[in-house]
Amino acid sequence: MKPLFTYLKDFFTYKRVVGNSEHLKGLVKADSLLKDLISSKKVPGLSITVLKDGNIFFEKGYGYSNIEKTKKVNPETSVFRIASVSKPITATALMYMVSERLIDLDESFYTYVPYYPKKKWDFSIRQLASHTAGIRGYLGKEYGLNKAYSIEESITIFKDDDLLFEPGTSYYYNSYDFVLLSLAMQEVSGMPFEKYVAEKVFQPLGLTKTFASEFSGVDEILNNELELAKFYSKNRLGFREAIPVNNYYKLAGGGYLATSSDIVKLGQAYLNQNILVDNKILKQFLSSEIIAGNLTYYGLGWQVSEDKNGYSYYGHIGNGVGGYANFFVYPAQNMIFSILTNCTNPKIQNELDEVITELLTS
Repeated sequence: MKPLFTYLKDFFTYKRVVGNSEHLKGLVKADSLLKDLISSKKVPGLSITVLKDGNIFFEKGYGYSNIEKTKKVNPETSVFRIASVSKPITATALMYMVSERLIDLDESFYTYVPYYPKKKWDFSIRQLASHTAGIRGYLGKEYGLNKAYSIEESITIFKDDDLLFEPGTSYYYNSYDFVLLSLAMQEVSGMPFEKYVAEKVFQPLGLTKTFASEFSGVDEILNNELELAKFYSKNRLGFREAIPVNNYYKLAGGGYLATSSDIVKLGQAYLNQNILVDNKILKQFLSSEIIAGNLTYYGLGWQVSEDKNGYSYYGHIGNGVGGYANFFVYPAQNMIFSILTNCTNPKIQNELDEVITELLTS
């Protein structure tokens, strides 16, 4: 992997702005902030890839993908859990289903999954994708389940519980919404959810280093060129191996794995307008839902908002066992950010926001 000065040299040569101290200052400041996350032991390892105008603007690995083996992070080869960054992947596949009229966003979920227990109120595919269906979130130890559920089997966890509110009247973020979405998509396509996503999203967009849960055959795909990061949690004594979990059943909402260099390809496909769906459909996914006149800052599988500097973006934050992730697309700046770590909830979002600001303004 290239050291930072090489990337700086490549960047300034490409842009022909050698000697522009403001650009250099922002890149060096971002690098320093990320180094501090490792030296202060806030995360064991971190991978970042940033694209600008379709080219690598900044890419580097920090710390270790495996502490015990002193295996250093490499953005091209270190595979991390991306947690809820999985949701934009699912949203992209759902977009194609809507475009092909296999699924209607405003149709009842029961049209596609009639065996799901009836509730006091009906709810739609759109409401699931926007977290306005009233489905509950994790309870107790459900966040870290280690059971080999299929998607259909997993609904036993929550299927008999009441809705939290009448669908469409409130917003409640959770990953069970996306378990149900993936179940509906699987029923409609007649094939395993991950196969449909691979055929409709990964293969056409060239995401060759993004995989289904490690319990879904990923070991057969990973080879000597790629390494699955070891997953850690942190306590007052330092990093320890994260609890074992099986994320296969919640693949759509939080189960995928990827390199930081691969995830940016999804964002670039949106900026390049390679997501071949009608603009009216695309706009629905990338526009915030409105509840009682208030923005939820969430579209359909995408966080849609502005950062503290007023820059508009769409993307997602992911937080899961052994992994924390940022994935943001800034259309006006033509920039995409992918930042992956191998630690449960390291509480570093403020630092990552600062890194992103430095790079956006460089």
